[in-house]
Amino acid sequence: MKDPICGMEVGEKPKLRSGYKGKEYGFCSPSCKQSFDKSPDRYAK
Repeated sequence: MKDPICGMEVGEKPKLRSGYKGKEYGFCSPSCKQSFDKSPDRYAK
């Protein structure tokens, strides 16, 4: 799984996760997760 904000590989079960439109996204840092949570449409693929 890749962080949708920075593109960093975060593994299959990252500690930081968010769900959006039935898909799960993983993050490398709290700041990346916060950016996604503010504007998920911008980053969701």
